[in-house]
Amino acid sequence: MTVYFIGAGPGAPDLLTLRGRDLIASCPVCLYAGSLVPEAVLAHCPPGANILNTASMDLDEIVAEIKKADAAGLDVARLHSGDLSVWSAMGEQWRRLRAEGIAVSVTPGVPSFSAAAAALGSELTLPGLAQSVILTRTPGRASKMPEGETLKNFAATGATLAIHLSIHNIETVIADLTPDYGSDCPVAVVYRASWPDQKIIRATLATLQEKMIDGIERTALILVGPALSAEGFTESCLYSTDYDRRFRPQSAASPFSSGSN
Repeated sequence: MTVYFIGAGPGAPDLLTLRGRDLIASCPVCLYAGSLVPEAVLAHCPPGANILNTASMDLDEIVAEIKKADAAGLDVARLHSGDLSVWSAMGEQWRRLRAEGIAVSVTPGVPSFSAAAAALGSELTLPGLAQSVILTRTPGRASKMPEGETLKNFAATGATLAIHLSIHNIETVIADLTPDYGSDCPVAVVYRASWPDQKIIRATLATLQEKMIDGIERTALILVGPALSAEGFTESCLYSTDYDRRFRPQSAASPFSSGSN
C-alpha cells in the first residue's frame, strides 16, 4: 500500500500531469482538499472509489483515514492544489505516515505562480531586469514568518516576487515594497489562475489599491517586479547570431566545433 501525494495543479482540471491522472485512476481511495481542488479532477477516480473531502478534517482525522486504507491494503491518492513543494502541508502528513511505516510517494503539480505567469503572458526572468523569482508570503494565522524572511528584505534584491496567501495584507505589501521597487513598479494580481472565473488586475504599486476588485479575498497571487512590464530588457544571448554554443559553433576555432582539438 502506498499514499500518493499528487499536486493537482492551480485549478483547471486539465493542468494535471499524466502521472498524476494515472495514479488517481489507480487508487481506490482519494483524499482531496475540497476548498481548492476542483471536483472535475475527481472524474479520474475509478468507479466505486472512496472519495473524501479533507477540507473539514484535522490532521489526526486525515491520518486515521489513511491508516484505515493501509490496513485494508488500499492505495491512497492524496490530492493537494498547485505543487506540493510549497505551502501544501504535506510535510506534516509525510512525517506522521513515515512514523507509521506507511509508504509515501510524491508527484509534482503545476504551481500557482506558473499558472499566474501564463495568464499574464509573462516571463518572470527577463535579461537585465530579473533573473530570480522569490516565492514568499506575509505572516498569517496558520504560519509565522521566520526572522529575516520579510518583504522588505526580499525587495532589496530587485527580483520578481510571487507573493502567495497575502491578498488580505495588500496595504502592507505595498508599503513594504515601494521604497525599494518604486511606486511605478509593475504589479499584477491574478485571482484563481486557470479557473473559469479567473480575474487579472494590472497596476503599479502606486495604483494597485485603487484598482482592486471587490470580492478578491483569497486564492489570489500578487506578482511584483520590473520584469512584468515586458519592456526595456535586452535579448538573451542564447539565440544571438554571434553567440558561440555547443549546438551552434561560430567558427572552426570554437571549442564546440567538431574540427577543434
